Amino acid sequence: MSVPTSVPDSETRLTADDHQALRLWLRLMACTTVIETEVRQGLAREFGTTLPRFDFLSQLDRVPEGLRMGELSQRMMVTGGNVTGIAAALESEGLIDRQPDPKDRRIYRVRLTNAGRRSFRRMAAAHEGWIVDLLAGLEDSQQAQLIELLAGLKKHVLARVQAEQ
Repeated sequence: MSVPTSVPDSETRLTADDHQALRLWLRLMACTTVIETEVRQGLAREFGTTLPRFDFLSQLDRVPEGLRMGELSQRMMVTGGNVTGIAAALESEGLIDRQPDPKDRRIYRVRLTNAGRRSFRRMAAAHEGWIVDLLAGLEDSQQAQLIELLAGLKKHVLARVQAEQ
């Protein structure tokens, strides 16, 4: 996976007069876009799947007892219709099953099947390799420092957003 450094991206519109915070935000977006594009292409090429399907399976892998469709929608930050469409396709492929919730039969719980778990684990291993490769330009200590800095940024941004609500 190699991305040319001269590809126009969100940083292209910056000028020397732009505020440092704006430059930082656009740099974060540019990095995220490049990484996400590589992951999307890898998933399509190696597994014939999409990032939303990978995310769906990832959420279920973390919760063996399964999740309600509404919980999946919230976790993935997409509409219920998007989740329903993905679920229908994955169910038809035998990767998930949907069962009525024992407490409320109007609600379905979705779980990975054994085949779904095996399939997801293969994808997750490849995904991890792609991310490790893409971030290999930073030493471990630099990655740890960046994680810490971004954690502080996330905490601050969430506090600002919550204060405004």
